Amino acid sequence: MPVPPKTFKAAIFAAVAATTGLAAVATAPATAHKRASQVQSPDIVQTAVSTGVHNTLVAAVQAADLVDTLSSPGPFTVFAPTDTAFAKLPDGTVATLVKPENKGTLTGILTYHAVAGRVTSSDLVNLIREHGGEASIKTVAGGKLTARLSGDNIIITDAQGRATAVTQADVNTSNGVIHVTDGVFLPA
Repeated sequence: MPVPPKTFKAAIFAAVAATTGLAAVATAPATAHKRASQVQSPDIVQTAVSTGVHNTLVAAVQAADLVDTLSSPGPFTVFAPTDTAFAKLPDGTVATLVKPENKGTLTGILTYHAVAGRVTSSDLVNLIREHGGEASIKTVAGGKLTARLSGDNIIITDAQGRATAVTQADVNTSNGVIHVTDGVFLPA
């Protein structure tokens, strides 16, 4: 699995600092503090990599060349399907989508799972209540998701009418928030 760019840059800096001795001492405290805060507060991609249940999502993000985008300052809200959610798709769907010739389609599907800004579960619940039980959410892909409550659960319906539950909300990252879902959203 490729190393995220920020981690790679930090490793190069550390190697240069180690081989140049005292020349790096003057900048070490600020750099060490910055690296420590990055370690303590991973970005969306680093968080997805670390869960152990988003391997398919991470592979898809890499195939679509979205790692740099989802590692940027954002903020973004990502509805992150688990490996189990991807396994519910018809056989061969994921293998077909990650092929280079399907990069545009894959990018469209993945950006349909992202919203500009940091939208917490409290924000979603408030929007749902303010709009009479259903709230429309515009995705980065330009599509629409519909959020509603079922008991205490947030349910997201995609353009094809497929309902997906948020199984874990408010996974905070340095550049946004992740809401784990039990299904994959498909645009119209």
